[in-house]
Amino acid sequence: MDAVVIGGGIVGLSAAYYLGEAGANVTLYEKNSLGTGSTSRAAGGIRSQFSTEVNVKLSMASREVWERFEDSFGVDLAYRKPGYLFLAQTAEMADQFQQNVQMQNELGVDTELLTPEQASEQCPGLLTDQFTAATYNSTDGFADPNLAVQGYASAARETGVDIQTNTAVTDVLTNGNTVIGVETADGVLSADFVVNTAGAWAARIGEMASVELPIRPRRRQIAVVEPSKPVAEDVPLTINLETGSYFRPERDGAALVGGYFDAEDPDADADTYSESMDMAWAATAVEHAAEYTTYFGPNSRIRRGWAGLYAVTPDHHPIIEETVPGFITAAGFSGHGFQHAPATGQIVRDLCLSDSSTLVDVTPLSGRRFGDNDGGRVEQNVA
Repeated sequence: MDAVVIGGGIVGLSAAYYLGEAGANVTLYEKNSLGTGSTSRAAGGIRSQFSTEVNVKLSMASREVWERFEDSFGVDLAYRKPGYLFLAQTAEMADQFQQNVQMQNELGVDTELLTPEQASEQCPGLLTDQFTAATYNSTDGFADPNLAVQGYASAARETGVDIQTNTAVTDVLTNGNTVIGVETADGVLSADFVVNTAGAWAARIGEMASVELPIRPRRRQIAVVEPSKPVAEDVPLTINLETGSYFRPERDGAALVGGYFDAEDPDADADTYSESMDMAWAATAVEHAAEYTTYFGPNSRIRRGWAGLYAVTPDHHPIIEETVPGFITAAGFSGHGFQHAPATGQIVRDLCLSDSSTLVDVTPLSGRRFGDNDGGRVEQNVA
């Protein structure tokens, strides 16, 4: 079986590796260098605290790989697990937290529902008066996406995957409704399956195959901050879910600070957007973090930062499916592509080789869910 994977980020490399491991003849095309799209600009979160079953199941299946990544791929991911702490201000959000925890517990995820006072035991700098509830999972954490790219890329090459960097796909070839290959500047390559893992560029690849994908590139920013009070490395990634503000520890007392605070969220141009952090946004992000913790204040110093792209769908879930015969879509993760890449790669392999996957039922992630409405249940735990 011949397969072409379009996109050399973490999802594409995972798909290429698992296809190659299964014996497929795989060529991966990346228009730049590996991992230089959204993957290189990700915060590296790995968590199970989602509000929908399918996302929790993708996390659980992926975590099995992340946990043994060094043994399997020979790369230390700098995987740390200080936990994730989600914060609710309103009674309505607290009720949603309770439902989320019940669902996660039923699936085998050990998330806890906490009072604000209990939450301050995990995050000592938390200002508790404004919160009604929290959820915490001690096994959530983060790793280095660039190291994961190296691990998957090396392993993919060892299985025989032909990785072509600096080579853009210029067209997706079809015969009627069936995708039969791709075209690049180097010529035409026939394939039984073409896999679209192009992230923020996925809709453009879809257009080449005469497929409309509701995946939009949205710009997000992260600041590296020297806080007024050092953030210990065992402080969890802490999110005020109702404002979108979050922070997590970095090395030597520093913190990563993020969030999206504008009322509108316009599409970005994936080719020309600014990869630099906006200082006005960074000041706002630090101000928001200072509203609910004692770590940040007037003496906090913004060291540096960057911007990247989320590939966003209307319900903040990916599209994972055979969209038309011969054309697999695995994109639109809405900021969760890095952490769900291991499961996604295995599912893509299964869709190519046997039309379905027993790892996770991805029926809810079909693009057809957008045909009559805006999709299924919206993922609420987005940061």
